[in-house]
Amino acid sequence: MAAPRKYSLELRERAVRMYRASDPKPQIKKLAVDLGVYPEALRGWIRQAEADAGERDDRLTTDERAELAALRKEKVQLKRANDVLRTASAFFAAQLCATRRDVDREVVESHFRQAVVAA
Repeated sequence: MAAPRKYSLELRERAVRMYRASDPKPQIKKLAVDLGVYPEALRGWIRQAEADAGERDDRLTTDERAELAALRKEKVQLKRANDVLRTASAFFAAQLCATRRDVDREVVESHFRQAVVAA
């Protein structure tokens, strides 16, 4: 779970709007002191807003960050599923070799199908 945010989303948006609407652009440090936020936090918010607006190419947009996080979660889930299937196939291959002499092949295959469906 993500850590709670120190500054509200409303404050962030207002600070970025103030900076972007100003002409000439104020010093980030001075504006940050006026708003009561850390200068580096304000600088990061401004950079992210510029990336979201397509003005910067050196950062991911907010949507791209969300998509990347979702893909990373999906990757972890797929790795887990592959590990389960790999373990199940190794188990049943060992069972097949051990029981090939004693048990009918159809019985082993039915057990394998049930295990794959359960996984």
